[in-house]
Formats: sequence, C-alpha cells, structure tokens
Amino acid sequence: MGRRKKEPQSVHREQIASAASALFMQKGITATSMDEIAKAAGYSKATLYVYFKNKEEISGLLVLNSMKKLYGYIASALTRQEATKARYDRICRGLVQYQEEFPFYFKMVLDKIDLGLEAHGCLPEEKETYRIGEDINEKLKDFLLSGIEKGDLRDSLEVMPTIFHFWGMLSGMIQLAATKEEYIKHTMGYSKNQFLEYGFHLLYHSIANGGNEG
Repeated sequence: MGRRKKEPQSVHREQIASAASALFMQKGITATSMDEIAKAAGYSKATLYVYFKNKEEISGLLVLNSMKKLYGYIASALTRQEATKARYDRICRGLVQYQEEFPFYFKMVLDKIDLGLEAHGCLPEEKETYRIGEDINEKLKDFLLSGIEKGDLRDSLEVMPTIFHFWGMLSGMIQLAATKEEYIKHTMGYSKNQFLEYGFHLLYHSIANGGNEG
C-alpha cells in the first residue's frame, strides 16, 4: 500500500472505477456490493471509501467518462468541413462506436434529465455529465443550422425538437441492432451494419431538403 499512497488520487479512482465497471456490466449496479468492488480492485473496503462514498459516485464517474468519449466522437465527426450528409454519416458512426465501446452506459446517458441539479445536491460528476450533454446538443444544433443554411436540410425544421427526436430514433435503432442482431439477420437477411445503414439513410431523408443529397 506504500506505493499506492504515493499515486495521485485520480489514479486510485480510475483503478476502482475500472474494476467496478466490469462488475456492473456482469451483475448490474444494484446487485454489485462495495465489498465486491474493493476485492476486484485490490483495495480494502475501508480504503475504497476514502475515494468513493458509495456506488452512485462510482457509476457517476463511469457515466461521465463515457459521456466525454461520446462528446469526442460527435465533435470529431463535425470538425471536417464536408457535405452535410457526410457529416451526418460520421455522427451515426460515432454513435455506433460509442455503443460498441460502452454498451452498459449507452442507455444510461439517455436517461432522465434532472433540471434541478443544484437543489437536489447532486454529485459533481452528474453536473459535469449534464454540461457535456448540453455541449453535445450545441454541436448538433450547429450541424443542423449549417445544413439548413447550405440548403441541404429543410428550413422548416425546429432545431431542438429535431435534435431530441434524432437522439431517440438513432439510439433506439442502434440499441435494437445490438440486441436483435441475430433476429434481424434471420428475418431480413441484413447484417447489423446493413440494417443500421438503411435506417440512417431513411432518417436523413426525413430532414433532407427535397433529396438534395444522396
């Protein structure tokens, strides 16, 4: 433990969170105990509580870390000055990559939005996750407005409702493809990627301006 004490607090927190993440994915958050997390991370239970008060703090850090990844995927998709459809395709691929890398947290970041964060005394990680979510919405807002300005997207779109509808439809489609992959292949003859590409194509053309882009 002497060597461990010399390491920054962030190192201990990440090691514990990594061990907890594996347990959460295997057993679920509710069924995982702090004792099990301590054992998996190689810490005593008493030491574990030095770095995290409870499981909620651990899961909050994990969701925050995954949300940062999601922001990175979205931001990267939109940095290139490409055609609107190409940028849209990059967003979709980023979401698929995020689901594949963080399947357990994919649904969690789309959970209930708490607007009373300060009043409820929420964790700092929860506040930061909320902020990053708002930053992602701003990125998507800029994407839509840019597409409208270029004439690629319909100018009748209401930006914020469109963003939230797309979150719901894209995330639902990606989750369905992940959980029903064998069924989709058996009944439709589509691979997961083919199913998603078809869905992404349909969705894009629901907002495209008169089919300007393929």
